Amino acid sequence: MVPALLRDRVFRRYWSASTISMFGDQISGIALPLAAVLALHVGAAQMGYLTALEWLPSLLFGLPAGAWVDRRGRRRRTMIAADLGRAALFASIPVSYALHALTLAQLFAVTFGAGVLSILFNVSDGTLFVSIVAPDRYLDGQSLVYGSRALSFVGGPSIGGLLVQALSAPFAVAADALSFLGSAFFMGRIRPAEPPTDDSRGSALAGARFIAGSALVRASLITVATINFFNLMFAALYLLYAVRVLHIRPGVVGVLLGMAAVGGLLGALVTKRIAARIGVGWAYAANYGTRPLGALLGGLLGSVLGLRPALWVATLGGMAGFALLLPTPLPRYRLHAVDGPARA
Repeated sequence: MVPALLRDRVFRRYWSASTISMFGDQISGIALPLAAVLALHVGAAQMGYLTALEWLPSLLFGLPAGAWVDRRGRRRRTMIAADLGRAALFASIPVSYALHALTLAQLFAVTFGAGVLSILFNVSDGTLFVSIVAPDRYLDGQSLVYGSRALSFVGGPSIGGLLVQALSAPFAVAADALSFLGSAFFMGRIRPAEPPTDDSRGSALAGARFIAGSALVRASLITVATINFFNLMFAALYLLYAVRVLHIRPGVVGVLLGMAAVGGLLGALVTKRIAARIGVGWAYAANYGTRPLGALLGGLLGSVLGLRPALWVATLGGMAGFALLLPTPLPRYRLHAVDGPARA
């Protein structure tokens, strides 16, 4: 049975754009670091730099980008421009590799530039979502979007690993460039009524004050920051160790990464039912609890396979993120029913 929201043409195109882009992200998520490992023969330090550069724009530009987009408006156009920019950046990698001109500096620049454009895309995406989906269907819409996200985590790395094995890592990155073109195509075919721009100054400071004053948001962000910190520590070393030490072929690495994401797909399928039964707060806490379980499994596998102590640190650190949620108000939070028609 087709979900009701997918019968809506505007949401269907928005969801299609998001799904295509998510799969592309997961393909480049394995193809780009493997390009560094296999084509440029980098070491652990360089892999750490590459992983850090992917997420550094979030730290530097997250709040300013949100304030800038609120003042500028035209969020859909911003998202299309971000898609086209990322397509061009990722397309430069296979082109340079074919010309024997690919360098680590270029990988660094592409990773950072794509991260900046992703920030602009993501801060625009939240407002566009609420412009398309009625308030009483937010949970349904989020379930579909995050279902695609979870499915991309399962299928994307497997596809990416197989493409790397068949085409080489730099050429596999071309799939991500094509995905952004697909996303831009679908985004260009919708015209939702966006909210008016916000010309007030100090929006970034207002956001920071809101975070500081909300125990729920504060608990969420602290936990996310903790888990992401240790997850990225693990991610920076995992591919290098798998390829260099364990001599696992790229296709198998992709399948292993996809299998690790099966729990996220199952969580997306049952989120609405769990939230209705125990409340969104506890559901949120329990979905974060699956991440430490995954980290624990990774640590156990690492001990069997002889992974470095650094991977154990990442595993234990990831587990600590779930513990941070327990004393906060977040587990007891429930989403109140929303009545009334959707607002443009």
